[in-house]
Amino acid sequence: MILIGEKINGAIPSIKQAIAEHDEALIRERTIAQAEAGAHFLDCAPSTATDIEYETMCWLIGLMQDVTEVPLCIDSPNAKLLARILEEGRVKKPGMVNSVNEEGDKCETIFPLIAGSDWQVLGLTCDQDGIPYDSQKKIDIAKRIIDKADHYGVAIKNVHIDPCVMALATMPGAMEDFCTCIRGIHEYAPEVKVTGAISNISFNMPARKYINANCMAYALEAGLDSAIMDPCNRDMMSTIYACEALMQRDKSGRKYNRAYRQGKIGVKR
Repeated sequence: MILIGEKINGAIPSIKQAIAEHDEALIRERTIAQAEAGAHFLDCAPSTATDIEYETMCWLIGLMQDVTEVPLCIDSPNAKLLARILEEGRVKKPGMVNSVNEEGDKCETIFPLIAGSDWQVLGLTCDQDGIPYDSQKKIDIAKRIIDKADHYGVAIKNVHIDPCVMALATMPGAMEDFCTCIRGIHEYAPEVKVTGAISNISFNMPARKYINANCMAYALEAGLDSAIMDPCNRDMMSTIYACEALMQRDKSGRKYNRAYRQGKIGVKR
């Protein structure tokens, strides 16, 4: 399971405040905590006004790279900004680009820059009409993104498709939609990773952690490969380790037992 740590994001109130006040200590603290919890990538998402997004992204990248070797996931809806970051070599080692979709020329802007490299890329199943509510339409968008990646020479194994997890509060079939998309995308391109921002499903629901943990379990059974989540969340990490042991992805439960001995899962000691 590939973990994309979500906690350096300007949409989070504490990070928004840290960006506004240039609180370097908090950014470093959150970065280190996610790295130590086992994140494979660390999201770097300014989520600021467009006129300061580039400067903020560079500031965050510098702070995060100062304290960890974990690859960064540079995150912006602005493909031109992401391209500039890539072209200027702001990131020390290949990480992940978040994101492209079928709106405008985002794929055409990013794919040539990462073709033949170790950079990974996240594609959202939306286009100029937004996020479809129909699972097949999402799968069709995913197919077009995958085909474009292949056309430009991006390694298919480095493509992560996010079927845009919907909120259960507004779409009762959100979990079924997510699982249908996971299976449909894998059927078309088995090497492609399917990812998702799991916590989206519990938006506007009470006791969200139970919805999130069970969504993760269902999604893993359907074939989820990666997730945008908080790796410091013990409930979610416990669910991942347990599911992988139950599904025999973790032979003899070795990873589960080691994580428990290390105090990473279960009730905090």
